[in-house]
Amino acid sequence: MVSIAKVLLGLAAVAVVVTLIAVPTVIFLREEDNEVESSRTFTLEDVFNSSLRPKSYSLRWISDHEYLHKSEGSVFLHNVVTNGVTEFLSASLFMEKNAYDYQLSADRKYVAFISNYRKLWRHSFLASYSLYDLESNNFLSSSDIPDEVQYFAWAPEGNKLAYVWQNNVYIKTSPESPPQQVTFSKLSDVFNGIPDWVYEEEMFSSNHALWWSPGGKYVAYGEFNDTEVHTIEYSWYGDSQYPSTVFIPYPKAGTPNPVVKLFVVDSDNVTEVTEVAVPDPFKTVDHYLATVTWATDNRLAVQWLKRVQNHLILQIYNFSGSSWDPVEHLELTSSGWIGRFSPSEPVFAADAKSYYLVTSDSSKYKHLHQVVEGRTAPITSGSWEVIDILKVTEDSVYFSSNEKDGRPGGRNIYKSSEGSKTCLTCEVRQHCDYNSAYFSHNASFYLLSCNGPDIPYYALMDTRTNTLVKVLEENNIFRNETSKIAMPTVRQGTIKLDKYDLWYTMLLPPGFDASKTYPLLIDVYAGPCSQKVDLRYRVGWSTYLASTEKIIVASFDGRGSGYQGDELMHEIYKRLGTYEVEDQITAAREFVKMGFIDKNRVAIWGWSYGGYVTSMVLGSGSGVFKCGMAVAPVSKWTYYDSIYT
Repeated sequence: MVSIAKVLLGLAAVAVVVTLIAVPTVIFLREEDNEVESSRTFTLEDVFNSSLRPKSYSLRWISDHEYLHKSEGSVFLHNVVTNGVTEFLSASLFMEKNAYDYQLSADRKYVAFISNYRKLWRHSFLASYSLYDLESNNFLSSSDIPDEVQYFAWAPEGNKLAYVWQNNVYIKTSPESPPQQVTFSKLSDVFNGIPDWVYEEEMFSSNHALWWSPGGKYVAYGEFNDTEVHTIEYSWYGDSQYPSTVFIPYPKAGTPNPVVKLFVVDSDNVTEVTEVAVPDPFKTVDHYLATVTWATDNRLAVQWLKRVQNHLILQIYNFSGSSWDPVEHLELTSSGWIGRFSPSEPVFAADAKSYYLVTSDSSKYKHLHQVVEGRTAPITSGSWEVIDILKVTEDSVYFSSNEKDGRPGGRNIYKSSEGSKTCLTCEVRQHCDYNSAYFSHNASFYLLSCNGPDIPYYALMDTRTNTLVKVLEENNIFRNETSKIAMPTVRQGTIKLDKYDLWYTMLLPPGFDASKTYPLLIDVYAGPCSQKVDLRYRVGWSTYLASTEKIIVASFDGRGSGYQGDELMHEIYKRLGTYEVEDQITAAREFVKMGFIDKNRVAIWGWSYGGYVTSMVLGSGSGVFKCGMAVAPVSKWTYYDSIYT
């Protein structure tokens, strides 16, 4: 086995100095030492053994008390109230079309079976969609939907559908009606209803730019014109005898961005297409389309973001019968990025006029706000952050935050109602501190996903009483298997760097002895708003290194990291490659001072932004690191995409 310390990269010479005080906080997670005489370690083979992974549990709510769950190739309908379970889609239907997934129409009359998946970029793909009539129990002989569709979406009501094919938008008013073409672009560099590469990767994090209104009357869609965007190209060595050349419109720092427009089409009359106007302050400057959110069929919220991402306008539009008129707006400015990776999407209240938004408060922490007629009022406050709004009902708002115990890497679910706040997950289960929730239509029930620090656990909960309905997956088989393996333990604590208490995590070898010394590998990302130190349960490459190779694997969230307030995150705004690099060196020095690190066997590795930081750390000439591994690093920011840089 080749030691990490034997992988050597060159070091250059530039020193860095950071103020450091102490390491006051240490917390242990998963402390039980299950190493016994007969225990084996977690091996390299285990890293690639998919059976030695905890199971998850996924479902799709289709009402306030019913959900669909796929098991053994079939889809089953579960009724939470009656506890009844019936087969909804048989495995044979999937096999007939060689389908891997499905989408159910809102009226439950049709199913689109998805097959012939072909991945494109991170989120985008091509696929075929076969429509099945649940009343006649037959596939439609001809749905007129071509192969290699780029995006498909049922309307939120009824069974209208929209899809994107060859960069153009089509609408069908019913599965058996002919498709109606909405856009007619013949240019490969103009994208309708789907994002171009940079919007997909950096702004939307999805494969679509098409949004149905709640009642299915209208469809909003984005148009991304990349004809002035410079391209990158590379050779693709596929099945052909000769390679082909792939061209991607790829805007880099300081170069032309795609020109974006937003349109709304009447699904019952596709000739009625109206452009949604950009707010006046942004019309003559570079800007982004950030989010599109429907309140009703006649009320639309759009967030427009300036290119430097420190100025945002959330514009509300009402439909006058012939145009989408701006009627209300919220304008936000900041000394750094607005939002995290992109601005938080508004969630409308039951009145469809006011809405809720996660945005920075006066103390520069991201909190839940209610917005009424363009005026914001904070609902939460404190030196912690709201992560996401999960559900809004007539009398309550459900959200996730990292408030509990002052641990920025934790996640719990809260309910805000009539001025009071209740934690739904804080006492549900011991060692369950990294949670997510998926609520039924009216929030009577929710799927609780506890993803750490203990082995993942999934349960169905009654929101009204916050009691357990049933356990869906407890991972007892995985727990039993790992009990036979000498698994690492986790230590977390803080380093006080200047005015910040910054978190680190360490994966310690089984049978860890603080009187001995161990090799250290820093696993780094360190990009803006990133977080490596959290309470999620993980098994993988680092588990193998700690368990079998007896290497301590550590991560540190320095300046620029997220979920701890804007002041910390904005430390590296327009200063990429500075403080976040220095802080990794400082953390490694402090780890060595703890006494159980072999200072002659300290390495660092990272991927993407982590590869960039690894390269910068090695080039600093600090003398702390003996080697490093930089995977897919950014070499120079002028070569990277415009939205990120």
